[in-house]
Amino acid sequence: MLTSEFNRRWATLLIEALSRHAIQHVCIAPGSRSTPLTLAAAAHPRLQCHTHFDERGLGHLALGLAKGSGQPVAVIVTSGTAAANLYPALIEAGLTGERLVMLTADRPPELLACGANQAIRQEGMFGAHPAAVLNLPRPTPAIPAAWLVSALDQAMAELKGGALHINCPFAEPLYGGEDGAHQAWSAALGDWWAGRDPWLALPGESPAAAEADWPQWRQRRGVVLAGRLSAEEGVAVARWATALSWPLLADVQSQTGQPLPCAALWLSAPEARATLAEAELVVQFGSSLTGQPLLHWQANTRPLQWWLIEAQPGRRDPAHHRGRRIAAPVSAWLAQHPPLARQPWAPVLAACAAQAQQRVTREVKTFGEAMLAHRLPALLPAHGQLFLGNSLIVRLVDALAQLPAGYPVFGNRGASGIDGLISTAAGVQRATGKPTLLLLGDLSALYDLNALALLRATPAPLVILLVNNNGGRIFSLLPTPEAQREQFYCMPQQVSFKPAAAMFGLHYACPAEWPALEEAVHAAWARPGSTLIEVCTVPDAGAHLLQQLQRAEAS
Repeated sequence: MLTSEFNRRWATLLIEALSRHAIQHVCIAPGSRSTPLTLAAAAHPRLQCHTHFDERGLGHLALGLAKGSGQPVAVIVTSGTAAANLYPALIEAGLTGERLVMLTADRPPELLACGANQAIRQEGMFGAHPAAVLNLPRPTPAIPAAWLVSALDQAMAELKGGALHINCPFAEPLYGGEDGAHQAWSAALGDWWAGRDPWLALPGESPAAAEADWPQWRQRRGVVLAGRLSAEEGVAVARWATALSWPLLADVQSQTGQPLPCAALWLSAPEARATLAEAELVVQFGSSLTGQPLLHWQANTRPLQWWLIEAQPGRRDPAHHRGRRIAAPVSAWLAQHPPLARQPWAPVLAACAAQAQQRVTREVKTFGEAMLAHRLPALLPAHGQLFLGNSLIVRLVDALAQLPAGYPVFGNRGASGIDGLISTAAGVQRATGKPTLLLLGDLSALYDLNALALLRATPAPLVILLVNNNGGRIFSLLPTPEAQREQFYCMPQQVSFKPAAAMFGLHYACPAEWPALEEAVHAAWARPGSTLIEVCTVPDAGAHLLQQLQRAEAS
């Protein structure tokens, strides 16, 4: 009984210490070895607990909660392969900057490497992907409570982005009530228990200095490039670029309103390339560009200077330009670098963008994923948010749509995998409480089908627009060998998602034309719960139309 009581006391301190660092959400999977952590989190008055039976989906649920809230999120899983299933979400967080705290329960040392059940080597199991690792000892009153709480405080204070992996060994027994033993161990922290501040406060980062030569650079020919930004940042960057009269090339994740829409098409036009070649400075805000044409332009453009501003540290420029890597919050940097109004130096780009947008409106006539991408703004819920899947669909939206400025757009565009997309969108909605539109493909949905269980009760209406083009049609855009493309790349599954919606109690529709789709979507916004709307399309129609439009612009 003494072991179980102290395990619980140790876990209670651990969870309390984490709650002092803005953690509000804890995601919990079932398991026995994690019992001390689970019960401590469940008993905490300021934490909201979320559960899921699939650890891989649970990790992505936490990722979405962190995206939506902007705060760190904790995850509790048991030992063994349960912990290994957190790997994809942990990797994604490391690339996109969300803060996750992975609490993996573990067997004590005497049960490792001796054939004990459900015991694997968990220390260092995630390799170089966590931002930080804290391998805790087996709970013992010989270790002061102040050591545990200060170790956690330091780890959390240093966590600027990515995942903190805390490995937590617990010896049996794991169950039993509290009998007051070792109360003095916890009481040693005194009145800390009555407050909400960390035990150990560490200084924050100093703000970045302004670029001293900005007054000179703002008078030259510049281009603004917007990658993944928050809604607030996207609006601010768009205003800044407009005030400078510099062209703004914007990714679908930028939330800038894409004032030069369809860049994935018109960037191929010779006139546009020649004009952009005159740029002397490119100022890029945010990273993780989506479309290949924009990535190609980024890779081949060599201005005098390339500045990349993003709060996350590290190299974020795959083209390795000469210039400045400025790790600073975007809004703060903009405030330090006021624009100077001048005459636009590249007005031809607006004409190129308008021509491309008109071509899209003309050519996208058939109901399918291209029409869905082009007309997506008409389906967005008021005061809501959009979550975009990966592979072909995000590229179609990037190339064919013009999303509203400041409208929240989320996605998993770090590692850009198709795993965990439904789970992540569920987490985003739980954090924000907003009506949510999730757009993804059929293979992505199959990969995360378990996550439909997370959508049975939602804080606001949620619509899954599921494009069923019978396989991974992104490979139709790539030079994959035609003879093997279907079997080894696209992998068509010939499935309907209607039974899946029924199994998890979701509303379902399968419209075959645009008016019916609009009607189904608007009906979904008017009722509570989740709706799965399956849009069945001709398999390669969307990919082929995108290629056709790109060829037309290039010529």
